[in-house]
Amino acid sequence: MYKLIRTNSDNTDFQELVGQLDKDLAIRDGDDHAFYAQYNKIAAIKYVVVAYEGTTPLGCGAIKEYEEGTIEVKRMFVTPEKRGKGIGSVVLKELESWAKELGYAKCILETGEKQPEAIQLYKKNGYNIIPNYGQYANVAASVCFEKSV
Repeated sequence: MYKLIRTNSDNTDFQELVGQLDKDLAIRDGDDHAFYAQYNKIAAIKYVVVAYEGTTPLGCGAIKEYEEGTIEVKRMFVTPEKRGKGIGSVVLKELESWAKELGYAKCILETGEKQPEAIQLYKKNGYNIIPNYGQYANVAASVCFEKSV
C-alpha cells in the first residue's frame, strides 16, 4: 500500500521527483523542451501530493488554479521502475479529491503526444480530450484533457 501526503512545492521529495521528470521530458520533448519548461515552474505551488512506499518517494502530482472553478493538474510523475502499478492513478484521484474539497468543479491538464503513458493514464481515469487551451492552443504536440470532479 502506498502512503500519500498532501504538501506543497517546498517538499524536497517533490522537488527531487520533479527533477527526474524534467530530465525525462528534456529527452522526450527535444527542441520543444524550453517552450514547455517555462510553464512548469514549481515555485509556490500550494497543493502537491507525494506518494511513498515506506519512506521512498515514488510519484507526485500537483494542482493549481487555472481560472475560477477550474484547477490545472501539473507535474505528474512516477519513477520509471514503479510505473504500471497504479501509483499515477492513486495520486491523480487524491488531487481530484483535493480539488473538489477546495471547491473546484473541473480539472484540466496538458500532456504531450510524446508521453503515451500519460495519455493512457488520463483516459483510464475518465479524462476527455478537449481543444488545446491557453498557451497550448496552437501547439500540435500538446494533448489537453478535462474532467469534472
